[in-house]
Amino acid sequence: MKNFLKMVLAVICGILLLNALIIAVFAGLAGSGSPVVPSEGVLRIDMSRIVIGEQTREADPVQMIQAQGQPIPIIGIWDAVNAVNCAAEDPGIKYIYLKTDGNLTGAANSEEFRKALSNFRKTSGKAVIAYVESPTTGSYYLASVADKVYMTPHPGATTSISGVSSQMIFMGDLLKKLGVNVQLIRHGKYKSAGEMFTRGSASPENREQYQAMVNSMWKTMSGEIAESRGISVEQLNADVDGLKLLLPQDFVDCGLVDELLDRKALEDQIAVLAVADSYKKVTMIPFADYAAAKAVPGKASKKIAVIYAEGNIVDGSDLDQVAGDRFASLIEDVRDDKSVKAVVLRVNSPGGSVLASDKIKAELDRLKAEKPLVASYGTYAASGGYWISNNCEKIFTDATTLTGSIGVFGMIPDFSKTASDVLHVGVETVSSNKHGDMMSLTRPFDAAEYNYMLRSIEDIYDRFTTIVSEGRDIPKEQVDAIGQGRVWTGADALDIRLVDEIGTLEDAINYAAVLADDPDLSNWTVKGYPAVPNMMQSMMSSIGGEKEDFTVKVAKQLKSAKIVARLPYEIKLF
Repeated sequence: MKNFLKMVLAVICGILLLNALIIAVFAGLAGSGSPVVPSEGVLRIDMSRIVIGEQTREADPVQMIQAQGQPIPIIGIWDAVNAVNCAAEDPGIKYIYLKTDGNLTGAANSEEFRKALSNFRKTSGKAVIAYVESPTTGSYYLASVADKVYMTPHPGATTSISGVSSQMIFMGDLLKKLGVNVQLIRHGKYKSAGEMFTRGSASPENREQYQAMVNSMWKTMSGEIAESRGISVEQLNADVDGLKLLLPQDFVDCGLVDELLDRKALEDQIAVLAVADSYKKVTMIPFADYAAAKAVPGKASKKIAVIYAEGNIVDGSDLDQVAGDRFASLIEDVRDDKSVKAVVLRVNSPGGSVLASDKIKAELDRLKAEKPLVASYGTYAASGGYWISNNCEKIFTDATTLTGSIGVFGMIPDFSKTASDVLHVGVETVSSNKHGDMMSLTRPFDAAEYNYMLRSIEDIYDRFTTIVSEGRDIPKEQVDAIGQGRVWTGADALDIRLVDEIGTLEDAINYAAVLADDPDLSNWTVKGYPAVPNMMQSMMSSIGGEKEDFTVKVAKQLKSAKIVARLPYEIKLF
């Protein structure tokens, strides 16, 4: 017995010591400050080693352990663009070496980062050179901005420049076989959220909007590629549709690559451009380190606040999403902060809870009454994401942003046949009133109950079209015509007045400074909200298990009917 107790005590002590060691290590890392970068060298941007997201985040400690100390850092788009702008003015940066294979950055942030690299070339007179081995549509789109694009000559590379595409998955037939009856109640013939649970294929309207979206995104990307490479869009499309881009030499012959270089030849070229005797004498400056070193907090007393609404819009105070109560309180704090003179709302959300969306919009309206409020759209600003932001004084969007989706839906599953026909389980309910069990998920709605839910859907859709009409100064009938749940790219949304200008987060911040009567950004501190948790906070959250289990979240969603304004899908290129 004594030996057993000794072993238990030893294990407990070991666990405590291990936790203390981990905390000490990560505390040291968290407090290490900005990295020191060489005063002179080539800025190396390897897109397989970074992700450009909305806000810069410290490495997640759990991910660091799993990745053996080398996680992929997330660099916020504002910090990434700022780093490129600093490099343009930094006499120590000779040029930029861009490697785009393995790019995990989304379409909209790739678009913004590409614009920053283009401006770097134009304003600094310095070069950007790119190297690709297995180009995809997304990775080559980014690489094409370079003065010179080089490619490996080695055979066997996987190339997939074939345009923009997206797949829709439909489980309606499968669910019917399992006895699940998904009751979908919606307003908007294009509001396709829920179709994957009720149909075996896309509705004509859904197919139509998908086709329009991928066409618009490819139009933007192919146009910029063609302009950078000095070829016509027609030629590029002919090469893509004709499957001419397969072997490395094909890329040279079609004008997409300047020269084929193996590793040694590439290193020699890098040395020549850096005016160095050999590649070994070229100092490479990692982009993540450079961005961290240049992301110095502003010292000006007056601030431009950037509120990052990133993620699903949900009820409550969830720390990982755009939670209605948490964001309403945050916006109130920004409004009360006298040092904040203007605000940019950066939206990267497919939408979600109507209740949370309206809470957030109410606080944003109060803020706008006191301070300039500008919107900037990232990858998504749809449904609830558009609900909260359409009343801003000006809306900047990327051309590849997915926005609009002015529509509402509710979805309530009925498992009665699953229970009786599949599981052979009998369910009986006793209620005090006629419709007491309508949300039990164990029987279908009757006509009165369906109309009860539909009344709420119609009321919310009317509210949605009204606030868009007022926010965008568009007749309500026109909002309804371009609404109906239809999703638009930023480029197409510009033509129908849902947005004001194709522009980046940087453009939105500059415009906010103008509205605040001081266009010189050097006089401002740009501060992001909400604050990103540091490494120690992330570690304690992971150890403490604060995040809900997925099954718990699903159970909470199913236990009562939810009416949402949300984009039902994602389109990924990379």
